[in-house]
Amino acid sequence: MFFRQFLHDETACASYLFGCKSKARFCVVDPHEALVDTYLATAEAQGIPIVAVLETHLQADHVSGLPALVARSGATAYAPAGAGFEFDHVALEDGDTVELGNTVVTAFATPGHAPAHHAYVVTDLTRAPEPWMVLTGDALLVGAAGRPDLHAGGGDRIEEMARTQFRTLARLMELPDQVLVYPAHYAGSVCGAGLSGNPASTVGFERRANRALRARSEDEFARDLIAETPAAPERQAEIVAANRAGHATAAL
Repeated sequence: MFFRQFLHDETACASYLFGCKSKARFCVVDPHEALVDTYLATAEAQGIPIVAVLETHLQADHVSGLPALVARSGATAYAPAGAGFEFDHVALEDGDTVELGNTVVTAFATPGHAPAHHAYVVTDLTRAPEPWMVLTGDALLVGAAGRPDLHAGGGDRIEEMARTQFRTLARLMELPDQVLVYPAHYAGSVCGAGLSGNPASTVGFERRANRALRARSEDEFARDLIAETPAAPERQAEIVAANRAGHATAAL
């Protein structure tokens, strides 16, 4: 399996290009608008087309590169069912798969940061039938958990989302210790508090070292997560509207 992580330090966003070279099928997860040329050039250098573009959720902190990448590559767009995207895409339910030759991507429902949010569990069948890595979006971050308020609409809904995030993290911790963790953000992002500057980890290491996972109860977790919420992203409403509509560049 070919795999590359791309970091955009201005917004502290991580995105991913990977897939099966032998069957010539690549995908991109959580593309950033500023890196569309880079994804295309990297795939072209490998001689492999990008056939799928996946979002973990409706982004609120940066402009998504999905519309431009789909238009230029002819790839199919995928997103969690119920995420509210208004453009043509395949809506993935929990457990649905996207097959990229010997690379299999499985949608893993992880609501909490957003009501409709997926992590993507990745398996390389040429190596083992078990998952190798999980792309966690804004659910599980290295050293932290994603904030619960950006898609909550205020009020009691924020606490409800924080409690949902607690249950999501518990589900992610059911994955084997050796599974690699690749989040959508790292230190410098406004999508969580206390993120590590290292944009990769493992389930086992996060189980032991992630301070968000030290909460002894759902009540404690929700209280601490809400108390540590950073300031909202600049132009959040405009970014969400543009990403929902799928014509982000024109809108911003």
